[in-house]
Amino acid sequence: MDIDLPNGLTRATPADWRQLADITAEAFADDPVNTWMFDSQQAIHASFRVLAREIYARNGFCHLAGNEGATMWLAPDQSGNMGLLAMIRFAVGQLIHGNVGGLKRAMAAGEIMEKHHPREPHCYLFTIGTRKTARGTGLGKALLAPVLQACDAQAIPCYLENSNPDNHGFYSHHGFERREIFACGEGGPPLEAMWREPR
Repeated sequence: MDIDLPNGLTRATPADWRQLADITAEAFADDPVNTWMFDSQQAIHASFRVLAREIYARNGFCHLAGNEGATMWLAPDQSGNMGLLAMIRFAVGQLIHGNVGGLKRAMAAGEIMEKHHPREPHCYLFTIGTRKTARGTGLGKALLAPVLQACDAQAIPCYLENSNPDNHGFYSHHGFERREIFACGEGGPPLEAMWREPR
């Protein structure tokens, strides 16, 4: 995708997967879905490291705001499927830093999210997050805006799953509307599927 990034934002390379994962893990440390799914902060961290390395930094497009903020996206023609080796790495990370229960919840949640994922072409926002020290500074808006502007210019919708009800207002303010709410697993907290039509 043709995205104009303002000063302060850079396009991440595949070699930046650790930084993408570390920023995101800190941003999602208190996230309701992730804390339900995984049994430790180390397990959350391990999951984002595999996902950043094997999917988003390699197949998608990601942005960094120095070491303070990060986003991970997939364009309409980019795949979010994990290969066998990536799945093995994910499982090993969870067994080392978490437990079998967390691994089962994560795999089940992935299947549920795939079942509810829209089939129409769209850009998928997997994560957006900032370091705790950067919260409330407008960095989230700065990270989101260039992609939304590009999607508007190219008539591409966007989709995300909001895993924290506190973030509904932020996404709604940027044009995302609720499509549905579904549980991320048996007894798990809700995920809010949100869709944004291009403007």
